[in-house]
Amino acid sequence: MTNKVRVYGKAQNRTALGIMHAYMVMYPQATMDDIKKAFPDELNPDSGVKKNFVKAGEKGTDANWDGFFQKEDELLTMGDGTKVAVVKMWTKPSFERLVSHATQYGIEIAQFESAEKGIGQKGSFRLEYLNGYVPPKREVNKGIPWWVWAIVGVVVVGLIIALLCRPKGKNEVITVTDTVVQTVVDTVYVQQLEQIENNFNAAQFQQGKSDLSEDAKFVLHDLAKLMNSYPELRLRIEGHTSAEGDAVVNQKLSEARAQAAVTFLIEHGGIDANRLEAVGFGSSNPKNADDPMAPENRRTEFVIIK
Repeated sequence: MTNKVRVYGKAQNRTALGIMHAYMVMYPQATMDDIKKAFPDELNPDSGVKKNFVKAGEKGTDANWDGFFQKEDELLTMGDGTKVAVVKMWTKPSFERLVSHATQYGIEIAQFESAEKGIGQKGSFRLEYLNGYVPPKREVNKGIPWWVWAIVGVVVVGLIIALLCRPKGKNEVITVTDTVVQTVVDTVYVQQLEQIENNFNAAQFQQGKSDLSEDAKFVLHDLAKLMNSYPELRLRIEGHTSAEGDAVVNQKLSEARAQAAVTFLIEHGGIDANRLEAVGFGSSNPKNADDPMAPENRRTEFVIIK
């Protein structure tokens, strides 16, 4: 099989996690049974782990054992909406078996990238689509995830208790509307977006260059995942430069930086080009106005346009 997805990682166990995410990108309707058959438990017996996958709600049969990836963006989302956690513990022999095994699904592993301080530090991974491969689109489930409903339930119960405990006038009717649900959904979405935005804005360019740094690529990978979760989201990517050099050159450089981010989201994140715009501002809008030549002024930012 011609390889279709390449996994880049900065740590062995997170690269293993990247392999599982690559499989779900290629087979978005797969169930937990499917992925367990694709990557059977016997691939990883060296650390004494019994399972490669558990349902997110079943993580850690021993409450003190943090043996599975647990963050929301680390979990696999199955075709039926089930959230699945991947085991963290991979010895070198087990990892090598996994890498060899993954090739049958069109997944290859790049050489480990160097881990650096800051964004994209040890533990990150990203995916690259090869040979013009375009991953299939997951059938979007318009329903609200179970964990959002759990938060909503807590909020609604709290509102009801508060309302019931206050003095009520005669024949007063207490109602709870869908506004509560939407508020919770919006809050979770905004928090995700703000975190990605902060990391994205902090990723800098080398002087006179429009090439994306590895830190920027890792953040763009997260941004692509968010955009795939919210198909209505459209963004304008804005490029900026520091004040060194000619203004005309800086304008073109800022446009190239914005376009580099847009191209990455399209080619490596599977985002429709119609959802993205690229704009350059040269050195006219420095992040550090006190020092127009400061490195932090060489950046890209994004603005929601819908």
